[in-house]
Amino acid sequence: MNKFSFKGLLQEDGWRENVTVTTDTEGKITAIVDAQNHSECNGYAMPGFQNAHSHAFQYAMAGLAELHSTNKKRNDFWSWRQSMYALALKVEPEQMEAIAAMLYQEMLRHGYTHVAEFHYVHHDKEGRHYSNKAELSERIARAAQQAGIQLTIIPIYYEQGGFGLPAQPEQRRFLSKSIDDYINLFEAVQKMSKDYSSCNVGLGIHSMRGVALENIIKVSAYRKDEVPFHIHVSEQLQEIEDCISHTGLRPVEWLAKNINLTADFHLVHATHLTPNEVTSIAKSKANVVICPSTEGNLGDGLFPMASFLSQGGNWSIGTDSHIGLNPFEEIRTLDYGQRLATHSRNTFGNENSGDNGAIAIRSTLVNGRKAMGNTQQEYFKIGSSFDAVVLSDQHPLIQTTGKQHLTNTIVYASDQTMVKGTIVNGDWKIQENKAPNKNIEAKFVTTMQELSSRF
Repeated sequence: MNKFSFKGLLQEDGWRENVTVTTDTEGKITAIVDAQNHSECNGYAMPGFQNAHSHAFQYAMAGLAELHSTNKKRNDFWSWRQSMYALALKVEPEQMEAIAAMLYQEMLRHGYTHVAEFHYVHHDKEGRHYSNKAELSERIARAAQQAGIQLTIIPIYYEQGGFGLPAQPEQRRFLSKSIDDYINLFEAVQKMSKDYSSCNVGLGIHSMRGVALENIIKVSAYRKDEVPFHIHVSEQLQEIEDCISHTGLRPVEWLAKNINLTADFHLVHATHLTPNEVTSIAKSKANVVICPSTEGNLGDGLFPMASFLSQGGNWSIGTDSHIGLNPFEEIRTLDYGQRLATHSRNTFGNENSGDNGAIAIRSTLVNGRKAMGNTQQEYFKIGSSFDAVVLSDQHPLIQTTGKQHLTNTIVYASDQTMVKGTIVNGDWKIQENKAPNKNIEAKFVTTMQELSSRF
Protein backbone atom coordinates (compact mmCIF):
# COMPACT_ATOMS: atom_id res chain seq x y z
CA MET A 1 0.00 0.00 0.00
CA ASN A 2 1.20 3.51 -0.86
CA LYS A 3 -0.07 6.96 0.05
CA PHE A 4 0.40 10.11 -2.03
CA SER A 5 -0.57 13.56 -0.74
CA PHE A 6 -0.97 16.48 -3.15
CA LYS A 7 -1.77 20.17 -2.87
CA GLY A 8 -4.18 19.61 -5.71
CA LEU A 9 -5.70 16.68 -7.61
CA LEU A 10 -7.40 17.46 -10.92
CA GLN A 11 -10.95 16.10 -11.06
CA GLU A 12 -13.61 16.31 -13.75
CA ASP A 13 -15.07 19.44 -12.10
CA GLY A 14 -11.76 21.11 -11.29
CA TRP A 15 -9.02 21.02 -8.66
CA ARG A 16 -9.58 19.33 -5.30
CA GLU A 17 -7.16 20.78 -2.77
CA ASN A 18 -5.07 18.91 -0.19
CA VAL A 19 -5.84 15.32 -1.09
CA THR A 20 -4.39 11.94 -0.18
CA VAL A 21 -4.60 9.05 -2.66
CA THR A 22 -4.12 5.53 -1.30
CA THR A 23 -3.25 2.56 -3.52
CA ASP A 24 -3.09 -1.19 -2.98
CA THR A 25 -0.16 -3.48 -3.76
CA GLU A 26 -1.15 -3.56 -7.46
CA GLY A 27 -1.17 0.23 -7.73
CA LYS A 28 -4.96 0.54 -7.88
CA ILE A 29 -6.70 3.38 -6.09
CA THR A 30 -8.39 2.33 -2.85
CA ALA A 31 -9.25 5.77 -1.45
CA ILE A 32 -9.21 9.49 -2.27
CA VAL A 33 -9.67 11.56 0.90
CA ASP A 34 -8.86 14.97 2.33
CA ALA A 35 -5.29 15.06 3.58
CA GLN A 36 -4.93 15.06 7.35
CA ASN A 37 -1.61 16.91 7.35
CA HIS A 38 -1.41 19.68 4.74
CA SER A 39 2.33 20.09 5.28
CA GLU A 40 2.83 16.67 3.69
CA CYS A 41 1.07 17.75 0.48
CA ASN A 42 3.37 18.35 -2.49
CA GLY A 43 2.71 19.04 -6.15
CA TYR A 44 -0.39 19.15 -8.32
CA ALA A 45 -1.44 15.81 -9.84
CA MET A 46 -3.20 15.46 -13.19
CA PRO A 47 -4.21 12.22 -14.93
CA GLY A 48 -1.30 10.79 -16.91
CA PHE A 49 -1.36 11.67 -20.60
CA GLN A 50 -2.36 9.12 -23.24
CA ASN A 51 -0.11 9.01 -26.31
CA ALA A 52 -2.52 7.68 -28.93
CA HIS A 53 -0.07 7.30 -31.84
CA SER A 54 3.58 6.23 -31.81
CA HIS A 55 6.12 4.73 -34.23
CA ALA A 56 8.83 3.93 -31.69
CA PHE A 57 11.71 3.13 -34.07
CA GLN A 58 11.40 6.57 -35.68
CA TYR A 59 12.73 8.17 -32.48
CA ALA A 60 16.17 7.10 -33.75
CA MET A 61 15.87 9.60 -36.62
CA ALA A 62 14.39 12.54 -34.68
CA GLY A 63 16.04 15.70 -36.05
CA LEU A 64 17.89 13.92 -38.85
CA ALA A 65 15.65 14.89 -41.76
CA GLU A 66 16.27 18.63 -41.62
CA LEU A 67 19.34 18.88 -43.88
CA HIS A 68 17.35 19.73 -46.98
CA SER A 69 18.63 19.49 -50.51
CA THR A 70 19.56 22.80 -52.15
CA ASN A 71 18.14 21.72 -55.50
CA LYS A 72 14.63 22.64 -56.59
CA LYS A 73 13.15 19.23 -55.84
CA ARG A 74 10.36 19.46 -53.29
CA ASN A 75 11.16 18.19 -49.80
CA ASP A 76 7.97 16.79 -48.26
CA PHE A 77 6.45 13.76 -46.59
CA TRP A 78 7.33 11.50 -49.50
CA SER A 79 11.03 12.43 -49.46
CA TRP A 80 11.08 12.15 -45.64
CA ARG A 81 9.60 8.66 -46.01
CA GLN A 82 12.71 7.47 -47.85
CA SER A 83 14.83 8.33 -44.83
CA MET A 84 12.39 6.44 -42.63
CA TYR A 85 12.56 3.37 -44.91
CA ALA A 86 16.36 3.40 -44.74
CA LEU A 87 16.24 3.30 -40.94
CA ALA A 88 13.55 0.59 -40.88
CA LEU A 89 15.74 -1.69 -43.02
CA LYS A 90 18.72 -1.39 -40.65
CA VAL A 91 17.26 -1.96 -37.19
CA GLU A 92 17.91 -5.30 -35.47
CA PRO A 93 15.47 -6.66 -32.83
CA GLU A 94 17.77 -5.74 -29.91
CA GLN A 95 18.15 -2.25 -31.33
CA MET A 96 14.38 -1.88 -31.74
CA GLU A 97 14.00 -2.69 -28.05
CA ALA A 98 16.73 -0.25 -27.02
CA ILE A 99 15.24 2.60 -29.08
CA ALA A 100 11.72 1.98 -27.79
CA ALA A 101 12.86 1.76 -24.15
CA MET A 102 14.66 5.10 -24.42
CA LEU A 103 11.65 6.69 -26.10
CA TYR A 104 9.20 5.35 -23.54
CA GLN A 105 11.34 6.53 -20.65
CA GLU A 106 11.35 9.99 -22.21
CA MET A 107 7.57 9.84 -22.69
CA LEU A 108 7.24 9.11 -18.98
CA ARG A 109 9.53 12.00 -18.14
CA HIS A 110 7.24 14.31 -20.09
CA GLY A 111 4.04 13.01 -18.47
CA TYR A 112 2.71 10.22 -20.70
CA THR A 113 1.66 7.09 -18.79
CA HIS A 114 0.19 5.03 -21.67
CA VAL A 115 1.17 4.73 -25.33
CA ALA A 116 -0.53 3.18 -28.37
CA GLU A 117 2.26 1.75 -30.52
CA PHE A 118 1.26 1.70 -34.21
CA HIS A 119 3.74 -1.05 -35.01
CA TYR A 120 4.40 -2.12 -38.58
CA VAL A 121 8.02 -3.40 -38.66
CA HIS A 122 7.28 -7.12 -38.29
CA HIS A 123 9.87 -9.15 -40.21
CA ASP A 124 13.60 -9.58 -40.66
CA LYS A 125 15.69 -7.51 -43.09
CA GLU A 126 14.79 -9.81 -45.98
CA GLY A 127 11.08 -9.63 -45.23
CA ARG A 128 10.84 -13.12 -43.73
CA HIS A 129 8.95 -14.10 -40.60
CA TYR A 130 10.99 -14.52 -37.45
CA SER A 131 10.55 -17.95 -35.84
CA ASN A 132 8.53 -16.05 -33.25
CA LYS A 133 6.02 -14.16 -35.41
CA ALA A 134 5.57 -11.63 -32.62
CA GLU A 135 9.34 -11.10 -32.20
CA LEU A 136 9.45 -7.35 -32.86
CA SER A 137 6.13 -6.69 -31.13
CA GLU A 138 7.53 -8.47 -28.09
CA ARG A 139 10.62 -6.27 -28.25
CA ILE A 140 8.27 -3.30 -27.97
CA ALA A 141 6.48 -4.92 -25.01
CA ARG A 142 9.80 -5.56 -23.26
CA ALA A 143 10.83 -1.97 -23.83
CA ALA A 144 7.60 -0.69 -22.29
CA GLN A 145 8.06 -3.00 -19.32
CA GLN A 146 11.65 -1.79 -18.80
CA ALA A 147 10.61 1.85 -18.88
CA GLY A 148 7.45 1.30 -16.86
CA ILE A 149 4.88 2.74 -19.28
CA GLN A 150 1.54 1.12 -20.07
CA LEU A 151 1.33 -0.17 -23.64
CA THR A 152 -1.31 -0.84 -26.26
CA ILE A 153 0.52 -2.63 -29.05
CA ILE A 154 -1.19 -2.38 -32.45
CA PRO A 155 0.26 -4.83 -34.99
CA ILE A 156 -0.40 -3.15 -38.32
CA TYR A 157 -1.63 -4.75 -41.53
CA TYR A 158 0.40 -3.58 -44.55
CA GLU A 159 0.39 -5.40 -47.89
CA GLN A 160 0.83 -3.07 -50.89
CA GLY A 161 2.69 0.01 -52.04
CA GLY A 162 -0.29 2.17 -53.00
CA PHE A 163 -3.80 1.91 -54.39
CA GLY A 164 -3.63 -1.17 -56.63
CA LEU A 165 0.19 -1.06 -56.64
CA PRO A 166 2.68 -3.73 -55.57
CA ALA A 167 4.75 -3.12 -52.47
CA GLN A 168 8.15 -1.48 -52.83
CA PRO A 169 11.30 -3.40 -51.84
CA GLU A 170 11.90 -0.86 -49.06
CA GLN A 171 8.62 -1.92 -47.43
CA ARG A 172 9.45 -5.62 -47.17
CA ARG A 173 9.76 -5.69 -43.37
CA PHE A 174 6.19 -4.39 -43.02
CA LEU A 175 4.27 -6.76 -45.28
CA SER A 176 1.71 -9.47 -44.59
CA LYS A 177 1.22 -11.81 -47.55
CA SER A 178 -2.53 -12.13 -47.07
CA ILE A 179 -5.29 -11.31 -44.64
CA ASP A 180 -4.84 -14.75 -43.05
CA ASP A 181 -1.14 -14.01 -42.63
CA TYR A 182 -2.01 -10.77 -40.86
CA ILE A 183 -4.61 -12.39 -38.59
CA ASN A 184 -2.05 -15.03 -37.62
CA LEU A 185 0.34 -12.22 -36.71
CA PHE A 186 -2.35 -10.38 -34.75
CA GLU A 187 -3.25 -13.50 -32.79
CA ALA A 188 0.43 -14.21 -32.06
CA VAL A 189 0.76 -10.69 -30.64
CA GLN A 190 -2.41 -11.18 -28.58
CA LYS A 191 -0.97 -14.37 -27.11
CA MET A 192 2.39 -12.69 -26.41
CA SER A 193 0.73 -9.73 -24.66
CA LYS A 194 -0.63 -11.98 -21.92
CA ASP A 195 2.92 -12.32 -20.58
CA TYR A 196 3.13 -8.57 -19.93
CA SER A 197 0.89 -7.18 -17.19
CA SER A 198 0.61 -3.62 -18.55
CA CYS A 199 0.10 -4.55 -22.20
CA ASN A 200 -3.03 -4.98 -24.31
CA VAL A 201 -3.59 -5.19 -28.07
CA GLY A 202 -5.37 -3.13 -30.71
CA LEU A 203 -6.16 -3.82 -34.35
CA GLY A 204 -4.77 -1.68 -37.16
CA ILE A 205 -4.40 -1.05 -40.86
CA HIS A 206 -1.58 1.14 -42.06
CA SER A 207 -3.68 3.16 -44.52
CA MET A 208 -6.16 2.77 -47.34
CA ARG A 209 -3.26 2.89 -49.78
CA GLY A 210 -1.42 0.16 -47.85
CA VAL A 211 -4.15 -2.52 -47.82
CA ALA A 212 -6.51 -3.79 -50.52
CA LEU A 213 -9.97 -2.30 -50.01
CA GLU A 214 -11.72 -5.65 -49.64
CA ASN A 215 -9.27 -6.59 -46.90
CA ILE A 216 -9.96 -3.39 -44.98
CA ILE A 217 -13.59 -4.48 -44.86
CA LYS A 218 -12.62 -8.01 -43.79
CA VAL A 219 -10.35 -6.82 -40.97
CA SER A 220 -13.06 -4.50 -39.74
CA ALA A 221 -15.50 -7.42 -39.72
CA TYR A 222 -12.94 -9.59 -37.89
CA ARG A 223 -12.68 -7.04 -35.05
CA LYS A 224 -14.43 -8.15 -31.86
CA ASP A 225 -14.74 -7.36 -28.16
CA GLU A 226 -14.60 -3.60 -28.84
CA VAL A 227 -10.89 -3.82 -29.64
CA PRO A 228 -9.73 -0.35 -30.78
CA PHE A 229 -9.11 -0.03 -34.54
CA HIS A 230 -6.43 2.40 -35.78
CA ILE A 231 -5.74 3.62 -39.34
CA HIS A 232 -3.80 6.47 -40.99
CA VAL A 233 -6.16 8.44 -43.20
CA SER A 234 -6.16 11.62 -45.34
CA GLU A 235 -2.73 12.77 -44.22
CA GLN A 236 -1.41 13.68 -47.67
CA LEU A 237 -3.06 15.44 -50.62
CA GLN A 238 -1.47 13.00 -53.09
CA GLU A 239 -2.97 10.11 -51.15
CA ILE A 240 -6.43 11.67 -51.49
CA GLU A 241 -6.02 12.23 -55.23
CA ASP A 242 -4.91 8.61 -55.67
CA CYS A 243 -7.88 7.38 -53.62
CA ILE A 244 -10.34 9.35 -55.76
CA SER A 245 -8.75 7.96 -58.93
CA HIS A 246 -8.95 4.41 -57.59
CA THR A 247 -12.32 4.41 -55.82
CA GLY A 248 -14.19 7.51 -56.99
CA LEU A 249 -14.36 8.60 -53.35
CA ARG A 250 -12.19 10.46 -50.87
CA PRO A 251 -10.70 8.26 -48.09
CA VAL A 252 -13.11 9.17 -45.30
CA GLU A 253 -16.03 9.04 -47.74
CA TRP A 254 -15.04 5.48 -48.64
CA LEU A 255 -14.60 4.45 -45.00
CA ALA A 256 -17.95 5.92 -43.98
CA LYS A 257 -19.67 4.11 -46.84
CA ASN A 258 -18.01 0.71 -46.37
CA ILE A 259 -17.15 0.46 -42.66
CA ASN A 260 -19.40 0.82 -39.64
CA LEU A 261 -17.39 3.57 -37.95
CA THR A 262 -17.95 3.75 -34.19
CA ALA A 263 -16.29 5.22 -31.11
CA ASP A 264 -13.79 2.32 -31.25
CA PHE A 265 -12.27 3.64 -34.51
CA HIS A 266 -9.27 5.97 -34.40
CA LEU A 267 -8.50 7.89 -37.59
CA VAL A 268 -4.92 9.13 -37.39
CA HIS A 269 -4.26 12.61 -38.85
CA ALA A 270 -7.44 12.99 -41.00
CA THR A 271 -5.89 16.32 -41.96
CA HIS A 272 -7.58 17.03 -45.29
CA LEU A 273 -11.35 16.69 -45.00
CA THR A 274 -14.39 18.11 -46.77
CA PRO A 275 -17.27 19.47 -44.66
CA ASN A 276 -19.24 16.28 -45.34
CA GLU A 277 -16.34 14.13 -44.15
CA VAL A 278 -16.03 16.20 -40.97
CA THR A 279 -19.73 15.64 -40.33
CA SER A 280 -19.58 11.90 -41.00
CA ILE A 281 -16.71 11.40 -38.52
CA ALA A 282 -18.39 13.52 -35.85
CA LYS A 283 -21.72 11.72 -36.22
CA SER A 284 -20.08 8.29 -36.07
CA LYS A 285 -18.33 9.21 -32.78
CA ALA A 286 -15.07 7.93 -34.27
CA ASN A 287 -11.98 9.57 -32.82
CA VAL A 288 -9.39 11.62 -34.71
CA VAL A 289 -5.80 11.26 -33.46
CA ILE A 290 -3.97 14.51 -34.16
CA CYS A 291 -0.14 14.57 -34.02
CA PRO A 292 0.67 18.30 -34.07
CA SER A 293 4.47 18.29 -33.82
CA THR A 294 4.88 15.60 -36.49
CA GLU A 295 2.22 17.07 -38.77
CA GLY A 296 3.93 20.45 -38.48
CA ASN A 297 7.36 18.95 -39.07
CA LEU A 298 6.20 17.13 -42.20
CA GLY A 299 4.19 20.07 -43.50
CA ASP A 300 1.02 17.99 -43.59
CA GLY A 301 -1.50 20.77 -42.98
CA LEU A 302 -4.02 21.77 -40.32
CA PHE A 303 -6.95 19.66 -39.19
CA PRO A 304 -10.35 21.49 -39.54
CA MET A 305 -10.84 21.65 -35.77
CA ALA A 306 -13.41 24.44 -35.55
CA SER A 307 -15.96 22.65 -37.72
CA PHE A 308 -15.23 19.30 -36.06
CA LEU A 309 -15.69 20.61 -32.52
CA SER A 310 -18.85 22.52 -33.44
CA GLN A 311 -20.35 19.10 -34.25
CA GLY A 312 -19.13 17.41 -31.07
CA GLY A 313 -16.15 15.66 -32.64
CA ASN A 314 -13.78 13.54 -30.52
CA TRP A 315 -9.99 13.99 -30.68
CA SER A 316 -6.84 12.86 -28.94
CA ILE A 317 -3.10 13.43 -29.45
CA GLY A 318 -0.08 11.36 -30.43
CA THR A 319 3.61 12.04 -30.98
CA ASP A 320 3.94 9.87 -34.12
CA SER A 321 7.58 10.32 -35.26
CA HIS A 322 8.60 11.85 -31.90
CA ILE A 323 10.07 15.09 -33.15
CA GLY A 324 8.34 16.42 -30.03
CA LEU A 325 7.49 14.59 -26.79
CA ASN A 326 5.87 17.19 -24.54
CA PRO A 327 2.06 16.74 -24.31
CA PHE A 328 1.52 20.36 -23.32
CA GLU A 329 3.45 21.47 -26.40
CA GLU A 330 1.33 19.16 -28.57
CA ILE A 331 -1.82 20.85 -27.25
CA ARG A 332 -0.34 24.32 -27.70
CA THR A 333 0.89 23.59 -31.23
CA LEU A 334 -2.55 22.28 -32.16
CA ASP A 335 -4.28 25.27 -30.61
CA TYR A 336 -1.98 27.95 -32.05
CA GLY A 337 -2.19 26.50 -35.55
CA GLN A 338 -5.97 26.80 -35.31
CA ARG A 339 -5.76 30.36 -33.94
CA LEU A 340 -3.58 31.40 -36.86
CA ALA A 341 -6.07 29.90 -39.32
CA THR A 342 -9.29 31.12 -37.69
CA HIS A 343 -8.09 34.40 -36.09
CA SER A 344 -9.92 33.29 -32.95
CA ARG A 345 -8.42 32.39 -29.56
CA ASN A 346 -11.29 30.14 -28.47
CA THR A 347 -10.14 26.92 -30.13
CA PHE A 348 -11.42 24.34 -27.66
CA GLY A 349 -14.12 26.41 -25.98
CA ASN A 350 -17.07 24.50 -27.41
CA GLU A 351 -18.48 23.68 -23.98
CA ASN A 352 -20.20 25.83 -21.38
CA SER A 353 -17.02 26.44 -19.40
CA GLY A 354 -15.09 28.12 -22.21
CA ASP A 355 -12.01 26.85 -20.36
CA ASN A 356 -9.59 25.97 -23.19
CA GLY A 357 -7.02 24.12 -21.11
CA ALA A 358 -9.54 22.06 -19.13
CA ILE A 359 -11.43 21.05 -22.29
CA ALA A 360 -8.20 20.04 -24.04
CA ILE A 361 -7.05 17.97 -21.06
CA ARG A 362 -10.37 16.13 -20.92
CA SER A 363 -10.36 15.36 -24.63
CA THR A 364 -6.80 14.05 -24.67
CA LEU A 365 -7.55 11.92 -21.62
CA VAL A 366 -10.95 10.40 -22.37
CA ASN A 367 -10.46 9.94 -26.11
CA GLY A 368 -6.85 8.90 -25.63
CA ARG A 369 -8.02 6.17 -23.27
CA LYS A 370 -10.49 4.99 -25.92
CA ALA A 371 -7.50 4.56 -28.26
CA MET A 372 -6.11 2.12 -25.69
CA GLY A 373 -9.40 0.23 -25.34
CA ASN A 374 -10.24 1.89 -22.02
CA THR A 375 -13.66 3.56 -21.68
CA GLN A 376 -13.09 5.05 -18.21
CA GLN A 377 -14.18 8.70 -18.13
CA GLU A 378 -13.43 9.49 -14.49
CA TYR A 379 -10.07 11.18 -14.00
CA PHE A 380 -9.15 9.11 -10.93
CA LYS A 381 -11.45 6.20 -10.07
CA ILE A 382 -11.48 3.88 -7.08
CA GLY A 383 -10.32 0.47 -8.30
CA SER A 384 -8.42 1.82 -11.32
CA SER A 385 -4.69 2.18 -11.79
CA PHE A 386 -3.25 5.34 -10.24
CA ASP A 387 -1.50 7.04 -13.17
CA ALA A 388 -0.57 10.70 -12.86
CA VAL A 389 1.77 13.45 -13.95
CA VAL A 390 2.72 15.70 -11.04
CA LEU A 391 3.56 19.39 -11.44
CA SER A 392 5.80 21.16 -8.94
CA ASP A 393 4.03 23.48 -6.51
CA GLN A 394 7.33 25.34 -6.06
CA HIS A 395 7.44 26.87 -9.55
CA PRO A 396 6.88 30.65 -9.22
CA LEU A 397 4.00 30.71 -11.71
CA ILE A 398 2.21 27.81 -10.03
CA GLN A 399 2.87 29.20 -6.53
CA THR A 400 1.09 32.40 -7.44
CA THR A 401 -1.88 31.00 -9.39
CA GLY A 402 -5.35 30.26 -8.00
CA LYS A 403 -7.51 27.27 -8.88
CA GLN A 404 -9.45 29.15 -11.57
CA HIS A 405 -6.34 29.68 -13.71
CA LEU A 406 -4.19 26.73 -12.66
CA THR A 407 -5.04 24.29 -15.47
CA ASN A 408 -4.53 26.93 -18.17
CA THR A 409 -1.27 28.06 -16.58
CA ILE A 410 0.00 24.48 -16.74
CA VAL A 411 -1.25 23.85 -20.29
CA TYR A 412 -0.22 27.18 -21.84
CA ALA A 413 2.71 28.44 -19.75
CA SER A 414 4.53 25.31 -18.57
CA ASP A 415 7.90 23.97 -19.54
CA GLN A 416 9.67 20.78 -18.54
CA THR A 417 11.01 22.34 -15.33
CA MET A 418 7.47 22.33 -13.93
CA VAL A 419 7.13 18.53 -14.15
CA LYS A 420 7.96 17.01 -10.78
CA GLY A 421 7.43 13.40 -11.78
CA THR A 422 5.24 10.67 -13.23
CA ILE A 423 3.37 7.86 -11.46
CA VAL A 424 2.22 4.64 -13.17
CA ASN A 425 0.32 1.88 -11.35
CA GLY A 426 0.87 3.67 -8.06
CA ASP A 427 4.64 3.76 -8.47
CA TRP A 428 6.91 6.75 -9.14
CA LYS A 429 8.57 6.10 -12.51
CA ILE A 430 10.11 9.56 -12.77
CA GLN A 431 11.02 11.81 -9.82
CA GLU A 432 12.37 15.34 -9.91
CA ASN A 433 12.35 15.16 -13.72
CA LYS A 434 15.13 12.56 -13.68
CA ALA A 435 14.94 9.19 -15.44
CA PRO A 436 16.11 6.46 -13.02
CA ASN A 437 17.28 3.77 -15.43
CA LYS A 438 20.71 4.72 -16.74
CA ASN A 439 21.03 1.29 -18.35
CA ILE A 440 18.26 2.26 -20.80
CA GLU A 441 20.18 5.35 -21.81
CA ALA A 442 23.47 3.44 -22.15
CA LYS A 443 21.89 0.82 -24.45
CA PHE A 444 20.30 3.54 -26.56
CA VAL A 445 23.64 5.32 -27.01
CA THR A 446 25.30 2.04 -27.98
CA THR A 447 22.52 1.36 -30.48
CA MET A 448 22.88 4.79 -32.07
CA GLN A 449 26.61 4.22 -32.40
CA GLU A 450 25.99 0.82 -34.04
CA LEU A 451 23.48 2.27 -36.51
CA SER A 452 25.85 5.20 -37.30
CA SER A 453 22.85 7.20 -38.48
CA ARG A 454 23.24 10.25 -36.25
CA PHE A 455 26.69 11.29 -37.48
